[in-house]
Amino acid sequence: MAIDSTDLGASYLMDSFGRSLLTELQDNARLSTAELARRVGLSPTATAERMKQMEEVGIVRAYTVEMDREALGLEVLAFIRMTCDGQHYFRLVDFVKTLEEVRECHHLTGGDAFLLKVTTTSMSGLEALIEALLPYGNPVTSVVLSTPIERRKYAVTGKLTSAVKKSGRR
Repeated sequence: MAIDSTDLGASYLMDSFGRSLLTELQDNARLSTAELARRVGLSPTATAERMKQMEEVGIVRAYTVEMDREALGLEVLAFIRMTCDGQHYFRLVDFVKTLEEVRECHHLTGGDAFLLKVTTTSMSGLEALIEALLPYGNPVTSVVLSTPIERRKYAVTGKLTSAVKKSGRR
């Protein structure tokens, strides 16, 4: 049965059990349902149902694997800020979707149109990528020297703001 988030507000999912569940999943998304249940103090059935509900309303979107980019031979990590005029905007979006080097693409406010997070195997690969972007606008590149904070966990406060709205379910 799908959760009607408009009637329930889905806030019940963010009680102490829900917050504990999300905290545990951020630490290790591969935990079994039985182990998650033990850690959060619910039965395995209740834990599985809670996870299913969190997926349905869009709080939990995916269970992923993190890989070491350098172990994969991707030695260079960089950010490229792109400015482009209106006629190149959609062409740039379509183009960056085809580039395996682009890990993330963010549409920005302010002077830059986009921020691209990219990885390449070498500086010459980065140079080739920058050259490929030139027909679409003006790239400004920053190479990452080190990453003091790579991925910070979300603070699970219990306040459900827009996950339900984003899921598209009503």
